Amino acid sequence: MSFLLRARVPDRPGSLGALATALGSVGADILSVDVVERGEGFAVDDLVVDIPRGSLPDALITAAELLDGVRVDSVRPYTGVLDTHGELELIDHVAATIGDRLQVLVDGIPRVLRVGWATVMHSGTDGPYRVVGSPASPETRVVPVPWFPLLAPTALDATAGWVPEVWREMDTTLAVAPLGSGEQVLLIGRPGGPEFRPSEVARLGHMAGIVATVLR
Repeated sequence: MSFLLRARVPDRPGSLGALATALGSVGADILSVDVVERGEGFAVDDLVVDIPRGSLPDALITAAELLDGVRVDSVRPYTGVLDTHGELELIDHVAATIGDRLQVLVDGIPRVLRVGWATVMHSGTDGPYRVVGSPASPETRVVPVPWFPLLAPTALDATAGWVPEVWREMDTTLAVAPLGSGEQVLLIGRPGGPEFRPSEVARLGHMAGIVATVLR
C-alpha cells in the first residue's frame, strides 16, 4: 500500500534521515522525497511510502511526530506514477500534440502536481463552464464565481458559497491560474487536502503561463 505523506520538518542536517529512520521503524519504505517548500528554519516534504498490508497509515503520523519539530500535514493513498519534476516533460508533450492540447494538459496535471483532478474552465455569458477535464474531474455545474476574470494564480477558499456542495463534502482544496486570459482558467482540486502551499500555486501559475504561450 502506497501513501503520500506531507510533513513539515526542521530545515537542518539530519532531519530527513531521522524521519526516514522513524518511518522505517513502523515498516514504511520510502520510495521518493520531494521538497515542496522551504521557509525560515523549516521544509515541507512530500514522501511517497509503502507500508505492509494490514498496517494503519496512522502509524506513520505517530512515528513521524515523535520527532522534535516534525508535524504531519496529511497522509493519503497514493496510486500515481512517481514523477516529482515533470513540468517540462508535460509542456513538451502539450507542444508536440496535434490534437486536443488542453485535454493533454489536464490529463497530465494530476500526475505532475499530485492532485486529484484538473479542469479548464471558461467564463461564458451564462456563467463558467467546463471546457475539458481530466478523467477524475467532476462534471458538477459551477455557479457564477467571484474571481472571474482571474488576474493571478491563487489558492481558493474551498468553503465559499460558489463551491459545489459535493466538492465541500469531499473536503476538496482548490487552486486556479489564468490560462492565457482571465476568462479562461486552469482549476485543480485535491479531495481530502492538504491545502495548497504558495510554492504549489506558483508552480501551477508558471505551468499555465508557459502552456498559454504554447497554445497561441
